[in-house]
Amino acid sequence: MAKYAVDLQATSATAETLGSIRADATTPRRIKWYDIMFGSEATPADAALSWTLNRLSAAGAGTGTALTPQPLDPADAAALTDCHENFSAEPTTYDTVPVLNVPLNQRATFRWVAAPGGEIVTAATASIGAGIRTPVISTGTPVVTATVHFEEQ
Repeated sequence: MAKYAVDLQATSATAETLGSIRADATTPRRIKWYDIMFGSEATPADAALSWTLNRLSAAGAGTGTALTPQPLDPADAAALTDCHENFSAEPTTYDTVPVLNVPLNQRATFRWVAAPGGEIVTAATASIGAGIRTPVISTGTPVVTATVHFEEQ
């Protein structure tokens, strides 16, 4: 049960995916999201953003830049999970109801930490996982980042 960290970053506009974490197609594992930090490193503005975490309900994971998650314990093996950011083609198979919704001013940073046993879990099914989206941005296209800590099982 190794734990990993990955930074998801993009210049974001309304209804765009910041990044996704999904089970590998050949060796799928359950993914437990347990710590997420949201923020923007853009020039401060009074923009309102809504951040959502939605599960991917099928293998239409979109086209993005691949990332390598870093093990939190250097003795752990490399992650088998696929992580992507900066999508040129959006995932099309999101569940309609988010499992996490965080409205936030661009000047603020927010950290969500799961209560023990309250992790957000995705299935050990090929190419299934979840993505972080910005469905609402009141103005502009800020650079946004989410640092995600997750566990593979």
